[in-house]
Order: sequence, then C-alpha cells, then structure tokens
Amino acid sequence: MQNQVLLRFLQAMVAVVGIGFWHIATTTSMFGKPKDIQFFFSTPLDVFWRIVKWFSEGTIWHHLGITLLESVLAFVIGTVAGVVCGFWLARRPLMADVFDPYIKAANALPRVVLAPIFALWLGLGIWSKVALGFTLVFFIVFFNVFQGVREVSQTVLANAKMLGMTERQLLRHVFIPSALSWVFSSLHTSVGFAVVGAVVGEYLGAAAGLGYLIQQAEGVFDVTGVFAGMFVLTGFVLLIDGVVTLVENRLLAWRPQTVQSAT
Repeated sequence: MQNQVLLRFLQAMVAVVGIGFWHIATTTSMFGKPKDIQFFFSTPLDVFWRIVKWFSEGTIWHHLGITLLESVLAFVIGTVAGVVCGFWLARRPLMADVFDPYIKAANALPRVVLAPIFALWLGLGIWSKVALGFTLVFFIVFFNVFQGVREVSQTVLANAKMLGMTERQLLRHVFIPSALSWVFSSLHTSVGFAVVGAVVGEYLGAAAGLGYLIQQAEGVFDVTGVFAGMFVLTGFVLLIDGVVTLVENRLLAWRPQTVQSAT
C-alpha cells in the first residue's frame, strides 16, 4: 500500500514539474519573449481554461462520443480478430509459415497511407476510422497472442496430452491461461493505437471527433485549442487504459503479487 502511495506521488510530481517548467518557459523571459513562445506553446492556464470551457459548455461531449465509438469498435474488432488469428496460426505451424511473409508485409504498410484509401472505400463516416484503428490494433494483438501460445511450456503441454485432454480442453486449460498475460500486455498498447487510428482518420477527414477538433484549431493557428485537444485525448486514453487494467486484474488475479505490481 505504501509503495502504491509513493508511486502515485512520484507520478504526480513528474506532471507537476513538467507543467511548472512549461508555465515558467511561457510566462517569463527565460527562453525569450513570452508572447513569442506563447504563440507556439500557449500556456498551461490558457489550456486549462479552454478545457474547462469545452466541458462547461458541453461542446466537447459530442466529439468525445464520436471518438469513443470509433475507438471502441476498432479496439474490440481488432482484438477479437487478433486473438482468433493468433491462436489459430500458432496451433498450425505450416499455415503460419505459409502466411508469414504476407503478414509481415501487411504490417509494414504505413497506416497514414491507408487512411485516404479507407476514406475512399468507406466514406468519411465512422467506418473508415474504425478500419484504420483496426489495422493498428490487430497486428499488436496478433503477434503477442501468436508468441504467447507458442511459448506455452512444452512439459505442461505434454503432460496435459498424456492425461487425455482434447484440443478444446487444451485451449481452455493450457493455452488461454498461458497466453492471457501476453494478450493483456498487447491490449494496453492497442488501446492507445485504437484511439490514434480514430483521431488520425478524423484529422484527415471528418465532421466531428477529437481529431476534427484538433484539426480545426490547427487550421486557424489556435495553439491553445490544439494543446487542449491533446490533453483531453491523453486523459481519454488513460481512462480507457484504466478500464483495461481493472479487467486484467480481475481475470489474472491468480498471478503472483510481484508480477501484478510490476504491471
């Protein structure tokens, strides 16, 4: 408990120091004329009051809802597809070897290049953003699940087969428990990437969403609006990641305490 309190305190201090340095740099002449610096970086207080204004007026909720919907769809669809394909190919070495170069080639495609293609195919609605987020989430989950299943202890696997376990029983009692840590490790990363996919898609073409909000602010050189949008986006990702952590702690309660505290 004391370690957790100390950890939270240190995390808060990092934020305090960073924001304090930002405030000093933009309100004093330490790095030049404050007005010139504020043109590029705004100030913490201006950004804070812009966020307060958005939430108090309620203008941000519609944009948050759109981005949340796109991110959740990309996250769920990409995760399910990554888990299924990862398990399937990990249990079929020949098929994994056959598709290996194609999977690596698909993963190497720049996602920013795909965004206009998805917009052309699926329009400027939510599904082009979901498709972009899917491409980011899928490969992260797939490679982690694939590796997790392949690294199952061969001794445990041999003993389970010797006891007469069927393929379904092996999946339930051996492979899934062994791969869960890998799965949740990938989910923490893919939460952010699901949001990134949605926001980048909105940035390139949309009528609502956090990416649209940031793009509109950038278009009129509203640096305060850009930074405010980025801070809202950061809090948004941390909130979703917190939900994933709660689910992880519930499903992986059997792990040793030292492992849980490390994550």
